[in-house]
Amino acid sequence: MIVEAVRSPVGRKRGGLSGVHPTELSATVLNELTRHAGIDPVIVDDVIWGCVQQVSEQAIDIARTSVLAAGWPETVPGVTVDRQCGSSQQALNFAVAGVLAGHYDVVVAGGVESMSRVPMGSSTSIGDSPFPPAYRDRYDGVIPNQGVGAEMIADKWGFTRRDVDAYAARSHDRAAAAQDAGLLDDQIVTIPTGDGEVRADEGIRRGTTVETLAALKPVFAEDGVIHAGNASQISDGSAAVLVVSEEAARRYGLTPIARVHTAVVTGADPVIMLTGPIPATEKVLARSGLAVGDIGAFEVNEAFAPVPMAWQREIGADEDLLNPNGGAIAFGHPLGGSGARILTDLIFHMRRNDIRFGLQTMCEGGGQANATILELIDA
Repeated sequence: MIVEAVRSPVGRKRGGLSGVHPTELSATVLNELTRHAGIDPVIVDDVIWGCVQQVSEQAIDIARTSVLAAGWPETVPGVTVDRQCGSSQQALNFAVAGVLAGHYDVVVAGGVESMSRVPMGSSTSIGDSPFPPAYRDRYDGVIPNQGVGAEMIADKWGFTRRDVDAYAARSHDRAAAAQDAGLLDDQIVTIPTGDGEVRADEGIRRGTTVETLAALKPVFAEDGVIHAGNASQISDGSAAVLVVSEEAARRYGLTPIARVHTAVVTGADPVIMLTGPIPATEKVLARSGLAVGDIGAFEVNEAFAPVPMAWQREIGADEDLLNPNGGAIAFGHPLGGSGARILTDLIFHMRRNDIRFGLQTMCEGGGQANATILELIDA
């Protein structure tokens, strides 16, 4: 059972959260999670925390250092996981599996990434390439690149520059509408900074249009379609969910919001890399016994616009149900924290609109994808 979910605002690169150490950012989110749930952290059996660049300020098991920075009892352990962009979604799936196996009664799942302070690629800056000859030989010497993969998707599915820019503009429009309507307020916790505080997501650009995006130059191919405006933003952020067994919910008087109905992970082509959500969605639907029409909200991480666009075309989901409050193109994509950020938004959206089933999926480095179906309690 998921009984609480919170997230920080998503900060822009070098924005309001850039002065906050990622461990301190995580610690604030952890304390706000337990405060909202009304529990003493002493009852938490483990903290499973996603983080991609596990070097520098995010090294030495940031889950554990965040627990201690939060002032929680030394008896509460923490473990940090890396499934690239899906790290904190995987943290949730590990947490649920641990509860079902009887290893945990109360567990926190979530993640963090401070891309301002620990830049993307930091973990590969020392030593040789992580792709050894045996790997490169398997893929004809190609070194995977996500931006190139996005270009490959656009080409394969026939998306034009205007198509992907229109999707990006829609993401900003939906995110701005959600923010202006106050739909994000209850899920976001205020983060104190050295000279103030951050209360709201910083990446949303109101008034974004196909015409304004047309001025941006492609990044990965001279005649390509991918640029900074239709890709996820480099961001800072953290999010967490509290997962408990049914018995623990009764024992501590906690009210369940949702349960994880079905969770899967799969691998796909690591060169095009970003198509994994398609087979992951097919797999989770088959395992769940549900059909696309049974799902009332879909969250597909907007790593690049062609990713959810290709997913939608292949899966056949209603476009209005896909990322209804915008996605990473507008909010940003703090790698290790994004899965839990998206999960939190999905939970609040489902509860607000009395949606029984919601589905979340994310493309991940190495050609992988998680997919998770949530079921609203008493929907």
